[in-house]
Amino acid sequence: MLVYGDVPKISIIICTYNRAALLLKTLQSLLPLENLDQAEVILVDNSSKDDTAAVVKRFMDTEGTDMDIRYILEPVQGLSAARNTGILASKSPLIAFLDDDAIPCRNWITTIVDTFDQKPEVMAMGGKIAPIFESKRPDWLIKPFELPYTIVDLGNRIKEYPKRLHPCGANMAMRKVAFDISLFPLELGRKGDSLLSGEETWLFNQIESQGHSILYHPQMAVDHFVPANRLTEDWIMKRYYSQGISNAMKSAGVKDNLLLLGKTAAKIIYVMADSILSRSQGRKLLNKCRLESIRGTLHMIWNRKRESAAG
Repeated sequence: MLVYGDVPKISIIICTYNRAALLLKTLQSLLPLENLDQAEVILVDNSSKDDTAAVVKRFMDTEGTDMDIRYILEPVQGLSAARNTGILASKSPLIAFLDDDAIPCRNWITTIVDTFDQKPEVMAMGGKIAPIFESKRPDWLIKPFELPYTIVDLGNRIKEYPKRLHPCGANMAMRKVAFDISLFPLELGRKGDSLLSGEETWLFNQIESQGHSILYHPQMAVDHFVPANRLTEDWIMKRYYSQGISNAMKSAGVKDNLLLLGKTAAKIIYVMADSILSRSQGRKLLNKCRLESIRGTLHMIWNRKRESAAG
């Protein structure tokens, strides 16, 4: 247990919104972790409307002596706003993010702290994320759909993330100085029940543009809950549509928009060609989802152009 005035080796930030029962399981899963006494836990409640506050209070009353834990209420809606609040409240030079429905492995803290200690060139890291499906995994949930469901397994070797991949918010850590570059952009990321995303990609792109290393570590592993209401074709199509909007929101200026339109046109050609060859349920759904992503991108570009002309 940290003594008042001690600087924790790591700050664990858990942002939550209306998932009290799952959050309690996540908080309980921290208790058996190695080196928990080296960590502070910052719970950021993004103005939940369920009994989150009461659940956290009971947990802190019964288990609070076994960990350094703080509860913060963040009234501004959005995951980016909640994460930024946790970052600004943190005391440690290392920050780890854990979803409110994720269960870390026993050596999760140890792996993160030791890796950053041993590899000063590493600015951020992530690891494996295995699904806990509430209902049966659908037959159409093929490999390309795993990333939208935050299922990550890049093998058992420590390595830098491949191009266009980066840690996922359910299981990521970085040095606090990374946020000297920027905090999470408030216009991107989940807000309430919205499926907007892109804030993590944006931040990791900033980190990479500064020449910093981002590491995948297989022993930094968590299990992540996937609720039954997300295991539907309707949900995954909405997820892709929202991703398309997020992609457009990240582009700024004429050059970026022209580049995005060029990529979108190439994607349309690819999807049309692949649709002719697709036979399985999963491949057919994937192409429908890709078209939804394109529709979201074009919708966002069109709305932005119309607003610009009106303003």
